[in-house]
Amino acid sequence: MPVAAPIAIDTAYERLLALGAGEVNHVAGTLALHLRRTEALLRRFGNRDALCAAGLYHAVYSTAGFPVALCAVAARRTIADTIGDEAERIVYQYGACDRTAFHPRIGTALESRFVDRFTASEYAISRQDLRDFCELTLANELDLVTTSPAFCGAHRTHLVRWFEQMRSLVSDAAFDAFRTALNRSQLHRAAGG
Repeated sequence: MPVAAPIAIDTAYERLLALGAGEVNHVAGTLALHLRRTEALLRRFGNRDALCAAGLYHAVYSTAGFPVALCAVAARRTIADTIGDEAERIVYQYGACDRTAFHPRIGTALESRFVDRFTASEYAISRQDLRDFCELTLANELDLVTTSPAFCGAHRTHLVRWFEQMRSLVSDAAFDAFRTALNRSQLHRAAGG
């Protein structure tokens, strides 16, 4: 089977809209806007195209924290034809993550054992896949923190602890952006804003 090459991000975004992402409500606007901002953050952090494209499609199969699927996992080939095989593999892993079981493992000796909620299985995750997962996770949460003061206020303490666990797995650019955003939100709250 030939390997799918990624298509242009603008075309991929149009296909995402055709799947209904523009009609799905999200924390700060529509799912489509959140996905586009996540992709832009990953690009700003200097990530490779496949990870940025994965950011654009990261919730297409749903996630453990966002139950709306734009397409079924059975459509993986169609998604791979849109964003490329590598990006689709990252998207699958992000959507498949059993967050309750896997997130606490990050930063521990068990972080290389991924828990897949779609298959109800556990398997090894490579160091690069773990780094991609964490970088995408940080970009996703950073978008929510910067666009929703309510989300930031409700989750700030947890996110600070969790991203400290991820520190060695994410880029300096991503970690610095997250730290800056949290500091700004704390200053904003202290000023009564």
